[in-house]
Amino acid sequence: MVTVSELVKVFRTARGPVLACDHVGFEVEEGRFFTLLGPSGCGKTTTLRCIAGLERPDQGEIALAGSAVYSGSGGVFVPPNQRDIGMVFQSYAIWPHMTVFDNAAFPLRVGRARLSRAQIGRRVSQALATVRLEGLEDRPATNLSGGQQQRLALARALAREPKLLLLDEPLSNLDAKLREQMRLELRELHRRLRITTIYVTHDQVEALAMSNVVAVMHNGRIVQVGPPREIYERPASRFVADFIGSTNFLPGTVAALVADGLYRVDTTFGPILCIPSGEALPGSAVLVSIRPEDISVTDGGPAGEGWEATVEQVVFLGDSVDCRLALSGLVLRARVHPSVRLRRGDRVWLSFRPDRCIAIRPAGDDGL
Repeated sequence: MVTVSELVKVFRTARGPVLACDHVGFEVEEGRFFTLLGPSGCGKTTTLRCIAGLERPDQGEIALAGSAVYSGSGGVFVPPNQRDIGMVFQSYAIWPHMTVFDNAAFPLRVGRARLSRAQIGRRVSQALATVRLEGLEDRPATNLSGGQQQRLALARALAREPKLLLLDEPLSNLDAKLREQMRLELRELHRRLRITTIYVTHDQVEALAMSNVVAVMHNGRIVQVGPPREIYERPASRFVADFIGSTNFLPGTVAALVADGLYRVDTTFGPILCIPSGEALPGSAVLVSIRPEDISVTDGGPAGEGWEATVEQVVFLGDSVDCRLALSGLVLRARVHPSVRLRRGDRVWLSFRPDRCIAIRPAGDDGL
């Protein structure tokens, strides 16, 4: 449905050129929910605006449904209003002087397609019903709540019946509780409509909860693409492991292949079994990434069974207990069940599941 190849976009500033998109490439299958995830300034919004036609790339190729809308080598640039897309901006861009109905109808009235009043009314009514705003057609847009304005912006995009929906951080202006609610609503809406969607966010929870496929961006490049569970459980680089959720890093050296794809990594705290991200060569330096929830903490047991540590901090979070554990000069973070009773100063023993420990390259974004 969407193909982006070798996309480059450079902004010229007073301080010199800024490479916003550095040979970005990916494909989005029809009906999928694809998320561009990354920190501020990584190039994700610029990539989305290039797909929409709001920015003109410097080179590369963009195709929608098999038709080129931009080609640097072929001299093709299709204007935004001629691309079959709907877009929701971070600010919603709601017209304050219009009613709910007129806001949703606006792109249909100014678009290339000549629609009758009845056709516009049918599309708008259907779009408003889809986002649960039926009955509010005559209400001034300024009288809507934040969540309702977000849904109105979505209805306006859907009223065009586009083949592709682009969402640029549409939930970032909502409070935490409403953001969680809208996350679920957007996911259910996509499940019902099956419209191809590209979503931009810096929120890891949004990306993991809503997407079929996540592309993590850093410094203008895509550094890993995959299903949300794979991105979280099998990060290909230190950046991805550190950016997606929380993790602990243990420096070490690859010692040898053990069995079933597991490698032994020697650390200053003892050997640990793990899965490598990419090719693992004996003698190579690595960082072992271990998520806090993948550390098993026990408050008893014979000495020498597991790694011994001391509890430095305990924070009760209701559904879990967040712990800071001192281990020979290194502090690890663990998340344990609230039934585990720990106090500052307790001596505990740590163990790790080998299939949940990932060895990655100490620096760089290309894995091992």
